[in-house]
Amino acid sequence: MAKRRLPHGLFEFIDRGTEDDLTIRNNLDAFRRICLIPRPLRDVSQRSLRVSLFGREYPMPVCLAPTGAAGLLWYEGEVATASAAASFGVPYSMSTGSIASIEKVAEKAGGDLWFQLYLWPDPAMSHELLHRARDAGYKALIVTVDTTVTPNREFNYRNGFTVPMRLTRRNMMDAALHPRWAAGVMGRYLLSGGMPRFHNLPQSLQRSMTDTRKSGLMPKNDGLTWDDLKRLRDMWKGPLIVKGILHPEDARSAMAAGVDGIVVSNHGGRVLDNAPASMDMLPLVREAVGPDAVLFLDSGIRRGSDIVKAIALGANAVMIGRAAMWGTAVGGQRGVAHVLAMLRDEISRILAFVGATRMEDLSSAHCWQPGSVAESRMRIAAAP
Repeated sequence: MAKRRLPHGLFEFIDRGTEDDLTIRNNLDAFRRICLIPRPLRDVSQRSLRVSLFGREYPMPVCLAPTGAAGLLWYEGEVATASAAASFGVPYSMSTGSIASIEKVAEKAGGDLWFQLYLWPDPAMSHELLHRARDAGYKALIVTVDTTVTPNREFNYRNGFTVPMRLTRRNMMDAALHPRWAAGVMGRYLLSGGMPRFHNLPQSLQRSMTDTRKSGLMPKNDGLTWDDLKRLRDMWKGPLIVKGILHPEDARSAMAAGVDGIVVSNHGGRVLDNAPASMDMLPLVREAVGPDAVLFLDSGIRRGSDIVKAIALGANAVMIGRAAMWGTAVGGQRGVAHVLAMLRDEISRILAFVGATRMEDLSSAHCWQPGSVAESRMRIAAAP
């Protein structure tokens, strides 16, 4: 439905990864390799999806990942998405690259809001946004560390979907062929104040998304070290989460830097092509950081069964990106609510099939990986 509604360039910006989309395939294949073992004749009539994160209870193990283009999929799409998250009692992660401002989402949507931050070459720019998020009441700070340099998203260049955006005959015709989006999203922005702009960039970088007078709206920082993360730890008093960790040693370094949570993520396949699947690295990261660290799994989740697999193999909760974006594109708040309800119902159904009643009951004993039959036999024999 989203593909029909959105211009081709915007749809590809969300749907695709980078270069040959190998990491996206790795993510999906990793989930498909893992089977769930049904366990019948167990009383599963009293099931609960509740989880505890950073001392707070949530009704399901799902957070909305930071996604920067929600406001291009739907008019004030960030407000719509955050409102849906608030109605379900799950966290919404606000992206640095959002259209709506930190303050507007806090005022109009409310709920449990987290803010995602990039670290610019000038630290003062990042600190400016940190202070804005704190003052607006955001509870947690997510620092994305895996975008060291600009990814090679060739299809974006071809479609003119760059930052700043290039208006070409091709993408203007693309928009014209999708009148519902052109009128309902871009038209409303134009009538209410002009071309959309990235309101969560540092003040010195803010301008219209089509303003080509200056480049570098999203400058990368290839000089970051763990010391930069430690400085943020000193500045942010709430939960600090680092996003974009795959290697177990990096997970240990993040914990040593004082973070409260780690997002095991390959950025949904949007940064390094042919990176390992986040799901394949999750058990290794869990082993490295121990049982008490808070781990999120991000990248490749499409079904409630994927979420159950992630929890069984070491995650405390998951972050969903594209699934929520498609809901935003099709129906705004109602669309995202539909996605969350679908995932909630699927998780509950899968819990019943595998004979579990609580998320903390899940373990590797509920999974079968055909590539390691001997190991699977040992786990099953030891399972309660």
